[in-house]
Amino acid sequence: MLEMKHKKIVRPGKDEDVVQKFRKENAWGLCTSVDLKDCNPETIRNPEKIREFIIELCDLIEMKRFGEPTIVHFGPNERVAGYSMTQLIETSLISGHFANETDSAYLDIFSCKEYHPEQAAEFCRKFFEAGSEKHTVLFRY
Repeated sequence: MLEMKHKKIVRPGKDEDVVQKFRKENAWGLCTSVDLKDCNPETIRNPEKIREFIIELCDLIEMKRFGEPTIVHFGPNERVAGYSMTQLIETSLISGHFANETDSAYLDIFSCKEYHPEQAAEFCRKFFEAGSEKHTVLFRY
C-alpha cells in the first residue's frame, strides 16, 4: 500500500525512508495498521500469547510500556467476537482486535517516536503465523 503526502510516495518496505520522512517533516506521530489473515487460531484465542506478543513487539520497536496491557474477549456476534487488546506506551498506544470467525487480526501501532513499520508488520505476521499480511503507514501532523 502506498501513502501519499505532499506528493511524496512512501513504500512501507523502506523503513529508513519512513524514519527519515518522519524526522524531516517533523511529523507528530507514526501509525502502522497491520491486517493479518489466516492466523494460527490457537494463538489469537490465547490471552497469554497475546500478552507475550505485546511485550515482544514493544521490545522490538523500543517502546516503553506504560502499565499492563488490557486484553478482553468480547463481541456482540460471531462475526466480530474475539480478543481485543490495548497497551499504552510512553509515546502513545498499541491496539488490536482478533476475529475468531475469520482467524484475522487487525493491529494499530501508533507512536510519536519513530520506529520501523516494515519490521513491526513482519514481526506481527510471524508471531501470529499469518497466511497473509497487509499494512498501511500513516503520518500524523
